[in-house]
Amino acid sequence: MVKDKGSRVNVPEVLEQQAQARQEVGRMGKREFLEQYQRLAKMYTADPGNPGSYACEGCERCANCMFCKDCDSCYQCTHCTRCELCNNCSHCVDCKQCHNCAYCVQSENCTSSAYLVLCRNMSDSNYCFGSVGLSKKDFHILNVPFPRTEYFKQVKRLREEMGI
Repeated sequence: MVKDKGSRVNVPEVLEQQAQARQEVGRMGKREFLEQYQRLAKMYTADPGNPGSYACEGCERCANCMFCKDCDSCYQCTHCTRCELCNNCSHCVDCKQCHNCAYCVQSENCTSSAYLVLCRNMSDSNYCFGSVGLSKKDFHILNVPFPRTEYFKQVKRLREEMGI
């Protein structure tokens, strides 16, 4: 519940409202239930052009996404920015055709991976930078394996140098 500075929430009043709402739901028939459901669904659809999406900005042809920005043709993604044709991704930026990925940047055609930067055609891999075609690999730069600490040191240097 949102409250203004200085205002206080009246807890007994809120509890009474919740009890009344539960009673109302208990009395609803199928038709009333479905009508209320449709009203709620419309309230939480930020953009009618992106069905089922919530709180997205500037997205086109997306469906069932949440909190995304400037994406195109994505499905069931959350917190992604400028992604295209991705599905079930989270917190990705500038990715294309990725599936079930998280925290990837400028990567394409990757599946079930996380923390990839400038990668392509990766599968089941994590913490890779500039790698292509790897499967079930972690901590690689340009397809070369690195120890974990060395990987992060090199990636920091490369990111600074490349402005990523």
